[in-house]
Amino acid sequence: MHSEEVNGRMREWENGGIINIQHARISISPFLRFSVSLFCLLLTTFMLVVALCPLLFAGMKDRVVAFVDNIAITLSEFEELYEHSLKITPDITKEEVLNTMINRVLLAKEARKIRLEAHSEDELIKEYIDLKIRPFIRIKEEDLLLFYQMHTIEFQGKEFEAVRLEIETYLVEKELNNLLKTHVAELRGKAYIKIQLDAKK
Repeated sequence: MHSEEVNGRMREWENGGIINIQHARISISPFLRFSVSLFCLLLTTFMLVVALCPLLFAGMKDRVVAFVDNIAITLSEFEELYEHSLKITPDITKEEVLNTMINRVLLAKEARKIRLEAHSEDELIKEYIDLKIRPFIRIKEEDLLLFYQMHTIEFQGKEFEAVRLEIETYLVEKELNNLLKTHVAELRGKAYIKIQLDAKK
């Protein structure tokens, strides 16, 4: 239940609940009128508290930190990924983690648009990248040779053919990252993104 719905129901109870109890007094004995109406009031209040407190508490504890179109990123999701990311990259910032989450939402959403399916979000995004971005990568032979010539010291005297595959893999991944950044920037430009977290703190 959204907080607006909760607030709306609370207002309905405040505006109408006591009035309804007062109307019920018409058929109640004058001697029981106060005690019964007070009991109903307390019972109604208790039931509302029991029903709404967990929802209100959950809403306070797990608030939304960002919207990507109609998809919400919650504080608990963000904190979980941030803590995990810190173990791998200790100097990563909250802003970087939140932007990564937003980018993943956008990519997964695009994947579902073209009816891709996978067992996990990671697999879904990988399948989308392999289908929509990787096929456009073309590494020329002269680029491989140029890279080899510029890094001969790092290859420690190894022949070009011995490291050719390694160079090609590196250049493909580098180009993939560049194309992916461009693609994500285009998706972000078309999406409604609202950040409700001061990620710089």
